[in-house]
Amino acid sequence: MTKIGDLRNNESEGRYELMIDGQLAIAAYDRRDGALVFTHTEVPHALEGQGVGSRIVKAALADVREKGLKVVPLCEFVAAYIERHPDDQDLLALDAPG
Repeated sequence: MTKIGDLRNNESEGRYELMIDGQLAIAAYDRRDGALVFTHTEVPHALEGQGVGSRIVKAALADVREKGLKVVPLCEFVAAYIERHPDDQDLLALDAPG
C-alpha cells in the first residue's frame, strides 16, 4: 500500500482510499495492460457535497501520471471529472480494453 498525501493506494484491494472523520471514501479500479480502469467511486453520505470525490480522483490521477499509466474511466464520476479537467485528458487510454 502506498500513501499519496492523505490518500492511500491500496493495491491489494484495487482502490484509492481516503479516510476522513472515521469515514472511508474510495475510488475502485482494475489494473489492465498499463492502465487503471476506474470502476466505482464511493463517498459516505455524511461526506457528500464536500468535494471528497473530486479530491480522491485528483490525487489518484496525479499518482497515475507519476507512474506513467493511463486511465479508462468506466466510473461516471471519474469520466465527468476528466471531462471537466482538460489537463488530465492526456491520461485517457484511447485504445485500452474496457
